Parts: sequence; structure tokens; C-alpha cells
Amino acid sequence: MRSNYNYNIMMGNGKLYKYLDADGGLMMLQRGNLQFTNATRLNDPFDCHPALFDFSHAPENPYNWPPKEFLVEKGETDTENVRNSAWICSLSKIHNSLMMWSYYGNHKGVCVGLDMEKAHKYLSQIVCKIFIGAQEMEVQYRDVIDKPDYFHNFEDLFRYQLSTKAKAWEHEQEVRLLLMDPSSDGGAGHPCYAQMTLPNEPKSRKEFIDWREVRAYTRLGGECFDSLYLGVKIEPEKRDSIIAEARACNPGIKIYQMSIDPDAFRLKESLINE
Repeated sequence: MRSNYNYNIMMGNGKLYKYLDADGGLMMLQRGNLQFTNATRLNDPFDCHPALFDFSHAPENPYNWPPKEFLVEKGETDTENVRNSAWICSLSKIHNSLMMWSYYGNHKGVCVGLDMEKAHKYLSQIVCKIFIGAQEMEVQYRDVIDKPDYFHNFEDLFRYQLSTKAKAWEHEQEVRLLLMDPSSDGGAGHPCYAQMTLPNEPKSRKEFIDWREVRAYTRLGGECFDSLYLGVKIEPEKRDSIIAEARACNPGIKIYQMSIDPDAFRLKESLINE
């Protein structure tokens, strides 16, 4: 792919939010980490797909070498390789989306607020003038697939591929954290090390494992967990466990209970005092 991979370093400004079911929220707070999922395993089949590009205008070369067919196939392969190599953590700019709360546990889950300025030092570093770690990309929403010409468009095609979604998803107000090839980061002593873990243990040594099923987890300090929002219908026993874990993770965390606003179709939050 023609991108030079010099995409922007994450700015680390403001707050971003992670919606989870109750069990996922409890595990996130217990382990103090963020989960990254391979781009091929995201719930939107268009996500990061090579079909976002127009490969039909391969350049004419003298003596047809390399052949146009080869260039097209190479372009499609390169973009598929980018997709296979990208692990994404999806966050949101907002904590009170009715639809997002419905997606994650039918309002029985949680929403964790992250202080991205504090998270920046855990997720990205400059080592010997080389950027290492997570990149931040704000998702761009489009009405139609306005495919850029892969061979003659000089925009940042890498960013376009990894941060373009349909307008139907615009309510998510998504910001992505991106890790490329996290398994190659050099081990636990390496800056921004990501632990690689299968969601389920193999049943036997002979079982085929698709490496794209592996999840990547990056550690965060407790101070990064700025706030916690509890769903309208969260179960009482899970509510108590999550509150206890949140305060153990960060004693200064602000915890809110979500409730319905009787005067409008929206949610409101109330601060829970200790």
C-alpha cells in the first residue's frame, strides 16, 4: 500500500468512553487493560475491507510490465494484509447514547470513562525517534462508498481504510485506537507491550487456531480510569462488585448511576457518593 505509515500520533486529549457488558467491565477494571480485536472480527463486514478502494485504474507501463493484472492483485493483497494486521479498540466520544447502552448488555452493562491524556504514556512512546504503540483515529462516516482510486489518489489511504464507516453507525461517535502487528512488539519488556490471548482455550493441541481470533491487551495505570457509568438496569450484585473494583482500581474514580429522564427520550446520570 502506498501510505508511508506516518499516521498521526494519538493526541491523548480529553475523555473517551468504553461501553461493555457488566462482566466485561468488571474484568477491564480488575486487569487494568484495554482489549484490541483484529479488524477482520469487527461486527461491520465493511470495516477496513479492501472493497473500500477502486482498483480498476492500474497504470499503463511500458511493455505492460509489470502487468496491470499483477498490480491490481498486489493492491488487493496489500490492503487485505493491512486489515489482517490491524487490531482495534473502539471507544466513543459520548457516554449517554441510548443505542450504545442497548448494544452492550441491554442497559445492564457499564460505560468506563478514560482520561486519554493520562493513558497516552501507557499506549504510545517515542523510542529513538520512532513512534511505537497505539494510534488514535477518529472514524469518518460516509453516506456511500466513495471509493478512492488506489493507484492515483494521494490521500492517506491507510487512514481511510482503517477509519471509514457507513453513516448508519454515526450515532456511535467512534474513536479508534489502533495497534499494527501487536505480537511483534518484542516482549513484556518492550514499550507498549500488548499481551496476546485467545478468547477461549483450545480443546486440544491439534485444534486449528486462526491467529485473527487472538485478542491484544494493553495495560493502563489506575489513574487512567476517570469515571464509571452504571446502566439503568444493572443487576444489584454486579453493581456492588463493579463499584468495589472501580474504587480499588482508582480511589478517585467518579461513579455515576444512569437513569431515564422522565421529560425526554434520554439518559441522565447521578453521582454516587461513597
